Amino acid sequence: MSNVTKQALEASLKQLMQKKPLDKITIRDITDTCGISRMAFYYHFKDLYDLVEWVCLEDVTKALAGKKTYDTWQEGLAQIFEAVLENKAFVSNAYRCISRERMESFLYQLTYGLIRDVVEEKSKGAPISQEDKAFIAEFYKYSFVGILLDWIKQGMHADYHVIVRKMSLTMQGNVSNSIHNFSENLGAF
Repeated sequence: MSNVTKQALEASLKQLMQKKPLDKITIRDITDTCGISRMAFYYHFKDLYDLVEWVCLEDVTKALAGKKTYDTWQEGLAQIFEAVLENKAFVSNAYRCISRERMESFLYQLTYGLIRDVVEEKSKGAPISQEDKAFIAEFYKYSFVGILLDWIKQGMHADYHVIVRKMSLTMQGNVSNSIHNFSENLGAF
């Protein structure tokens, strides 16, 4: 029942965001729209922004399902762009109403897992520290999030397939090279 309630709140929020900006939506609006009590809302979420983050996490988690390996990360990234585009009104509205810092922080959490899994896979057997693996993953996460946020800011007009292809070409072999370079310079830092 818990997930059903969350999904009803999600549907209500998305419906309302089609009509008005996030900063004009109240918890009462959401609960009235889906016929759930305010107490039920607060049982699941601490505030409106907590619901927004949960909705985004759910959409991206679905998009990334099974796409966190070296051979499939590009497909996972494309599906993140696709999920954002499918929820364009919701994402645009959230982007305008949530601070860029909060949006960046949220996207960093999402993309870090994708990239970290790729780094872990490619570094199997390599003499590289967890700290260095984390550094490589963070380096690429900043690129991904910056490009994604710029695309959102520009109205999501550019073909995301082209963006993902360019990102893929830019990264091709670079994760492996980074791992190799860190392995070769063990202890140099």
